Amino acid sequence: MQILLTAINSKYIHSNLAVYSIKAYHDEHTNGKGNVSLMEYTINQPVDYCVADIYRRKPQVVAISCYIWNITYVCEAAAQLKKVMPDVKIWLGGPEVSFNAHKLLTDNENIDGIMCGEGEMTFLQLANTDFNVEAYAAQDNQEIYGIVYRSGGNIYSTPQVKALDMDKLPFVYKNLDAFKNKIIYYESSRGCPFGCSYCLSSVDKNVRFRSLSLVFKELQFFLDNKVSQVKFVDRTFNCNHERTVRLLEYIREHDNGVTNFHFEIAADLLNDDEIKILTSLRPGLVQLEIGVQSTNIDTIHHINRIMDFKHLSDVVRKLNMGKNLHLHLDLIA
Repeated sequence: MQILLTAINSKYIHSNLAVYSIKAYHDEHTNGKGNVSLMEYTINQPVDYCVADIYRRKPQVVAISCYIWNITYVCEAAAQLKKVMPDVKIWLGGPEVSFNAHKLLTDNENIDGIMCGEGEMTFLQLANTDFNVEAYAAQDNQEIYGIVYRSGGNIYSTPQVKALDMDKLPFVYKNLDAFKNKIIYYESSRGCPFGCSYCLSSVDKNVRFRSLSLVFKELQFFLDNKVSQVKFVDRTFNCNHERTVRLLEYIREHDNGVTNFHFEIAADLLNDDEIKILTSLRPGLVQLEIGVQSTNIDTIHHINRIMDFKHLSDVVRKLNMGKNLHLHLDLIA
């Protein structure tokens, strides 16, 4: 069975770490066997172009990674695909569909199923059964966790998939040819310790870290290859002080004069040691995306966000005084 993992990015320079991680996990556990391919498109390309390209590839299953910026595009593409490929199975996954899966299937008859939460294990199991959920369930009452799917006119769901050990996720950047002129996204942790009501990351409060020995090895790979920018997708990079210090010290000590590292942080969690290291770095080595979200204290309270705004303001001023860091402060309207 031909399975096409599909990413629809917001820009050409972006890459989709999710589909690369899912494919790498599948290939590692099947010794590279199985007909799983991967394609990336952008929302700037006409839907017709994306549909025509997928049609030419003749997959039996199309699995699409969904986010807030592409969900409208995805639903339109799914509807067109079903017109020209009525037998194709269309499965979705990603943060934009994981937590309203039942409603999305109810509203979109062209979608056959949704992978909820982490996709690596779920996709592997689905691929091993040619996405035939009923046949898998018939074998000794086995069940694929983390899915919502359509069968016989009804919609069914299974229990949440168990969180993976971060060290068991394969490194996806062994060959950088596919990422030429693109931003490299890197994941050293999953989950978030906070419970902000607007953020889907708050659903998974089980923060898991990749071992520092592995992270150092993989960061060195980027440094040795003089990658221009590495963006950490960790939801709160600095939620563990000791780990943050060790990572920042490694980056400082192994600076190649080229690579830039991007981190999403909670500025009010930074302590004096971390601020001292950050303000000592080469200009351009690190840039910080700081989630302020709102300067209205009442709003902060109502969205269940934990933040000491006065301390955050003081920290940002200290960081800015160093004149060596690009600071990006987020507000939500």
